[in-house]
Amino acid sequence: DEEIGRMSAIQAESLMGTVASTLKDEINAKNPSLDCELPFDGSRFSALLPPLVDAPMFCIRKKAIMVFTLADYVQARIMTEAQRAVIEMSVVEKDNILIVGGTGTGKTTLANAVINHITEECLNDRLVILEDTRELQCTSKNVGKLRSSETVSMTKLLKKTLRLNPDRIIVGEVRDGAALDMLDAWNTGHPGGIATLHANPGRSIFTRLERLVSLATQSPMQGFIADALDIVIYIEKFAGKRRIKEIFRVTGHDGQKYLTEAIGGVHV
Repeated sequence: DEEIGRMSAIQAESLMGTVASTLKDEINAKNPSLDCELPFDGSRFSALLPPLVDAPMFCIRKKAIMVFTLADYVQARIMTEAQRAVIEMSVVEKDNILIVGGTGTGKTTLANAVINHITEECLNDRLVILEDTRELQCTSKNVGKLRSSETVSMTKLLKKTLRLNPDRIIVGEVRDGAALDMLDAWNTGHPGGIATLHANPGRSIFTRLERLVSLATQSPMQGFIADALDIVIYIEKFAGKRRIKEIFRVTGHDGQKYLTEAIGGVHV
Protein backbone atom coordinates (compact mmCIF):
# COMPACT_ATOMS: atom_id res chain seq x y z
CA ASP A 1 0.00 0.00 0.00
CA GLU A 2 1.09 3.55 -0.71
CA GLU A 3 1.66 5.89 2.22
CA ILE A 4 -0.22 9.14 1.71
CA GLY A 5 0.45 10.82 5.05
CA ARG A 6 1.19 10.45 8.74
CA MET A 7 -0.74 11.23 11.87
CA SER A 8 0.46 11.48 15.44
CA ALA A 9 -1.15 9.49 18.26
CA ILE A 10 -2.68 12.70 19.63
CA GLN A 11 -4.16 13.59 16.24
CA ALA A 12 -5.53 10.08 15.79
CA GLU A 13 -7.19 10.11 19.20
CA SER A 14 -8.64 13.55 18.50
CA LEU A 15 -10.09 12.31 15.20
CA MET A 16 -11.66 9.31 16.92
CA GLY A 17 -13.21 11.57 19.53
CA THR A 18 -14.64 13.84 16.83
CA VAL A 19 -16.21 10.92 14.97
CA ALA A 20 -17.67 9.52 18.20
CA SER A 21 -19.02 12.90 19.27
CA THR A 22 -20.65 13.47 15.89
CA LEU A 23 -22.52 10.19 16.29
CA LYS A 24 -23.37 10.95 19.94
CA ASP A 25 -21.08 8.15 21.04
CA GLU A 26 -17.80 8.11 22.94
CA ILE A 27 -14.39 6.48 22.85
CA ASN A 28 -12.06 6.71 25.83
CA ALA A 29 -10.05 4.57 28.25
CA LYS A 30 -13.24 3.16 29.78
CA ASN A 31 -14.83 2.56 26.38
CA PRO A 32 -11.75 1.97 24.17
CA SER A 33 -13.40 0.78 20.96
CA LEU A 34 -15.68 2.34 18.36
CA ASP A 35 -17.36 0.72 15.37
CA CYS A 36 -19.61 2.90 13.29
CA GLU A 37 -20.36 4.42 9.90
CA LEU A 38 -18.94 7.78 8.88
CA PRO A 39 -21.88 10.16 8.48
CA PHE A 40 -20.74 11.79 5.24
CA ASP A 41 -20.32 8.70 3.03
CA GLY A 42 -21.29 5.62 5.02
CA SER A 43 -17.76 4.17 5.13
CA ARG A 44 -17.04 1.81 8.03
CA PHE A 45 -14.90 3.25 10.81
CA SER A 46 -13.29 1.01 13.41
CA ALA A 47 -11.10 2.51 16.16
CA LEU A 48 -9.19 1.22 19.19
CA LEU A 49 -7.51 2.98 22.09
CA PRO A 50 -5.19 1.79 24.87
CA PRO A 51 -5.37 -0.44 26.87
CA LEU A 52 -6.70 -2.58 23.99
CA VAL A 53 -3.74 -1.49 21.82
CA ASP A 54 -0.34 0.09 22.44
CA ALA A 55 -1.27 3.27 20.57
CA PRO A 56 -4.43 4.73 18.99
CA MET A 57 -5.40 2.77 15.89
CA PHE A 58 -8.22 3.15 13.39
CA CYS A 59 -9.27 1.70 10.05
CA ILE A 60 -11.58 3.15 7.40
CA ARG A 61 -13.29 0.78 5.00
CA LYS A 62 -14.65 2.83 2.14
CA LYS A 63 -18.14 2.12 0.90
CA ALA A 64 -18.31 1.03 -2.72
CA ILE A 65 -19.22 3.91 -5.01
CA MET A 66 -20.50 1.68 -7.81
CA VAL A 67 -21.89 -1.80 -8.29
CA PHE A 68 -19.85 -4.20 -10.42
CA THR A 69 -21.99 -6.47 -12.56
CA LEU A 70 -21.34 -10.13 -13.17
CA ALA A 71 -20.28 -9.17 -16.68
CA ASP A 72 -17.69 -6.84 -15.15
CA TYR A 73 -16.34 -9.77 -13.14
CA VAL A 74 -15.86 -11.78 -16.31
CA GLN A 75 -14.20 -8.88 -18.09
CA ALA A 76 -11.83 -8.42 -15.14
CA ARG A 77 -11.09 -12.17 -15.20
CA ILE A 78 -12.28 -12.57 -11.64
CA MET A 79 -14.77 -15.20 -12.80
CA THR A 80 -15.15 -17.29 -15.94
CA GLU A 81 -18.08 -17.23 -18.35
CA ALA A 82 -19.07 -20.66 -17.07
CA GLN A 83 -19.11 -19.42 -13.48
CA ARG A 84 -21.17 -16.41 -14.46
CA ALA A 85 -23.70 -18.68 -16.19
CA VAL A 86 -24.00 -20.83 -13.05
CA ILE A 87 -24.63 -17.80 -10.82
CA GLU A 88 -27.17 -16.30 -13.20
CA MET A 89 -29.07 -19.58 -13.43
CA SER A 90 -28.96 -19.96 -9.65
CA VAL A 91 -30.58 -16.53 -9.29
CA VAL A 92 -33.39 -17.40 -11.68
CA GLU A 93 -33.97 -20.79 -10.03
CA LYS A 94 -34.03 -19.14 -6.57
CA ASP A 95 -31.17 -21.15 -5.13
CA ASN A 96 -29.86 -20.11 -1.73
CA ILE A 97 -26.37 -18.73 -2.32
CA LEU A 98 -23.57 -18.51 0.26
CA ILE A 99 -20.59 -16.35 -0.72
CA VAL A 100 -17.47 -17.39 1.20
CA GLY A 101 -13.95 -16.01 1.49
CA GLY A 102 -11.33 -14.48 3.73
CA THR A 103 -10.90 -10.88 4.84
CA GLY A 104 -10.67 -8.43 1.96
CA THR A 105 -11.53 -10.93 -0.76
CA GLY A 106 -14.56 -8.95 -1.94
CA LYS A 107 -17.45 -11.01 -0.60
CA THR A 108 -19.72 -7.97 -0.19
CA THR A 109 -18.87 -6.58 -3.63
CA LEU A 110 -19.72 -9.95 -5.19
CA ALA A 111 -22.97 -10.09 -3.21
CA ASN A 112 -23.85 -6.67 -4.65
CA ALA A 113 -23.27 -8.02 -8.17
CA VAL A 114 -25.60 -10.97 -7.50
CA ILE A 115 -28.22 -8.64 -6.00
CA ASN A 116 -27.92 -6.46 -9.10
CA HIS A 117 -28.72 -9.48 -11.27
CA ILE A 118 -31.75 -10.29 -9.12
CA THR A 119 -32.95 -6.71 -9.56
CA GLU A 120 -32.59 -6.97 -13.34
CA GLU A 121 -34.04 -10.44 -13.87
CA CYS A 122 -36.59 -10.92 -11.07
CA LEU A 123 -38.45 -7.62 -11.13
CA ASN A 124 -41.40 -8.76 -9.02
CA ASP A 125 -39.40 -10.27 -6.16
CA ARG A 126 -39.56 -8.46 -2.83
CA LEU A 127 -36.10 -8.32 -1.24
CA VAL A 128 -35.41 -7.85 2.46
CA ILE A 129 -31.79 -7.02 3.31
CA LEU A 130 -30.41 -7.40 6.83
CA GLU A 131 -27.05 -5.98 7.90
CA ASP A 132 -25.00 -4.90 10.88
CA THR A 133 -23.42 -2.12 8.82
CA ARG A 134 -24.84 -0.75 5.58
CA GLU A 135 -22.74 -2.18 2.74
CA LEU A 136 -25.09 -4.02 0.42
CA GLN A 137 -26.52 -1.99 -2.44
CA CYS A 138 -29.82 -2.57 -4.17
CA THR A 139 -31.64 -0.45 -6.74
CA SER A 140 -34.88 -2.43 -6.63
CA LYS A 141 -38.01 -0.44 -5.83
CA ASN A 142 -39.35 -3.41 -3.88
CA VAL A 143 -36.74 -3.72 -1.12
CA GLY A 144 -36.77 -3.40 2.65
CA LYS A 145 -33.51 -2.70 4.48
CA LEU A 146 -33.12 -3.62 8.15
CA ARG A 147 -30.15 -3.00 10.38
CA SER A 148 -29.25 -4.62 13.69
CA SER A 149 -28.13 -2.60 16.70
CA GLU A 150 -27.00 -3.05 20.28
CA THR A 151 -30.62 -3.55 21.31
CA VAL A 152 -31.94 -5.39 18.23
CA SER A 153 -29.96 -8.49 17.28
CA MET A 154 -29.75 -10.10 13.86
CA THR A 155 -31.81 -12.98 15.25
CA LYS A 156 -34.62 -10.57 16.17
CA LEU A 157 -34.43 -8.96 12.75
CA LEU A 158 -34.74 -12.32 11.02
CA LYS A 159 -37.86 -13.15 13.00
CA LYS A 160 -39.39 -9.77 12.13
CA THR A 161 -38.42 -10.23 8.49
CA LEU A 162 -40.76 -13.18 8.09
CA ARG A 163 -43.69 -10.81 8.73
CA LEU A 164 -42.63 -8.54 5.87
CA ASN A 165 -43.63 -11.03 3.17
CA PRO A 166 -40.17 -11.34 1.58
CA ASP A 167 -39.47 -13.32 -1.57
CA ARG A 168 -35.74 -13.31 -0.86
CA ILE A 169 -33.90 -12.81 2.44
CA ILE A 170 -30.41 -11.37 2.10
CA VAL A 171 -27.98 -11.21 5.03
CA GLY A 172 -24.85 -9.04 4.82
CA GLU A 173 -22.65 -11.37 6.86
CA VAL A 174 -23.39 -14.37 9.04
CA ARG A 175 -21.42 -14.02 12.28
CA ASP A 176 -23.31 -15.68 15.14
CA GLY A 177 -26.21 -17.92 16.13
CA ALA A 178 -28.46 -15.98 13.77
CA ALA A 179 -27.16 -18.42 11.15
CA LEU A 180 -29.74 -20.92 12.42
CA ASP A 181 -32.64 -18.49 11.92
CA MET A 182 -31.37 -17.50 8.48
CA LEU A 183 -31.10 -21.10 7.31
CA ASP A 184 -34.50 -21.88 8.79
CA ALA A 185 -36.05 -18.97 6.88
CA TRP A 186 -34.37 -20.08 3.66
CA ASN A 187 -35.56 -23.63 4.25
CA THR A 188 -39.21 -22.81 4.99
CA GLY A 189 -40.73 -20.97 2.08
CA HIS A 190 -38.20 -18.21 1.41
CA PRO A 191 -35.73 -19.55 -1.16
CA GLY A 192 -33.39 -17.42 -3.23
CA GLY A 193 -31.46 -15.92 -0.32
CA ILE A 194 -27.91 -14.60 -0.29
CA ALA A 195 -25.43 -14.34 2.58
CA THR A 196 -21.68 -13.96 3.05
CA LEU A 197 -19.51 -15.99 5.40
CA HIS A 198 -15.93 -15.53 6.53
CA ALA A 199 -14.30 -18.97 6.21
CA ASN A 200 -11.48 -20.95 4.67
CA PRO A 201 -12.08 -23.15 1.61
CA GLY A 202 -13.17 -26.77 1.53
CA ARG A 203 -14.76 -28.49 4.50
CA SER A 204 -13.85 -25.53 6.71
CA ILE A 205 -16.88 -23.75 5.24
CA PHE A 206 -19.23 -26.29 6.79
CA THR A 207 -17.24 -26.44 10.03
CA ARG A 208 -17.55 -22.66 10.38
CA LEU A 209 -21.27 -22.73 9.64
CA GLU A 210 -21.85 -25.57 12.11
CA ARG A 211 -19.98 -23.62 14.79
CA LEU A 212 -22.22 -20.59 14.28
CA VAL A 213 -25.38 -22.71 14.34
CA SER A 214 -24.17 -24.39 17.56
CA LEU A 215 -24.33 -20.99 19.28
CA ALA A 216 -28.11 -21.24 18.99
CA THR A 217 -28.67 -24.98 19.44
CA GLN A 218 -26.68 -28.01 20.56
CA SER A 219 -28.63 -30.37 18.33
CA PRO A 220 -26.79 -31.85 15.32
CA MET A 221 -27.87 -29.76 12.32
CA GLN A 222 -25.79 -31.09 9.43
CA GLY A 223 -28.80 -32.34 7.49
CA PHE A 224 -30.64 -29.09 8.14
CA ILE A 225 -27.67 -27.06 6.84
CA ALA A 226 -27.39 -29.24 3.74
CA ASP A 227 -31.10 -28.84 3.00
CA ALA A 228 -30.96 -25.04 3.31
CA LEU A 229 -27.82 -24.44 1.25
CA ASP A 230 -27.85 -24.77 -2.52
CA ILE A 231 -24.84 -22.95 -3.95
CA VAL A 232 -21.50 -22.02 -2.36
CA ILE A 233 -19.21 -19.53 -4.11
CA TYR A 234 -15.64 -19.29 -2.84
CA ILE A 235 -13.77 -16.08 -3.67
CA GLU A 236 -10.10 -15.62 -2.85
CA LYS A 237 -7.06 -13.43 -3.38
CA PHE A 238 -4.47 -15.05 -5.63
CA ALA A 239 -1.23 -13.39 -6.76
CA GLY A 240 -2.56 -10.06 -5.56
CA LYS A 241 -5.84 -10.36 -7.48
CA ARG A 242 -9.32 -11.59 -6.63
CA ARG A 243 -10.84 -14.60 -8.32
CA ILE A 244 -13.77 -16.98 -7.95
CA LYS A 245 -11.84 -20.11 -7.09
CA GLU A 246 -14.77 -22.51 -7.21
CA ILE A 247 -18.53 -22.90 -7.12
CA PHE A 248 -20.20 -26.02 -5.83
CA ARG A 249 -23.71 -27.27 -5.19
CA VAL A 250 -24.62 -28.83 -1.84
CA THR A 251 -26.64 -31.97 -2.55
CA GLY A 252 -27.07 -33.40 0.94
CA HIS A 253 -25.46 -34.99 3.99
CA ASP A 254 -25.02 -38.75 4.24
CA GLY A 255 -24.68 -38.88 8.03
CA GLN A 256 -20.91 -38.52 7.93
CA LYS A 257 -20.05 -35.82 5.41
CA TYR A 258 -21.59 -33.16 3.20
CA LEU A 259 -22.21 -34.15 -0.39
CA THR A 260 -21.19 -31.55 -2.95
CA GLU A 261 -20.93 -31.25 -6.70
CA ALA A 262 -18.45 -28.89 -8.38
CA ILE A 263 -20.11 -26.70 -11.01
CA GLY A 264 -18.89 -23.93 -13.25
CA GLY A 265 -15.34 -25.23 -13.23
CA VAL A 266 -12.36 -24.16 -11.13
CA HIS A 267 -10.64 -20.87 -11.93
CA VAL A 268 -7.01 -21.47 -12.96
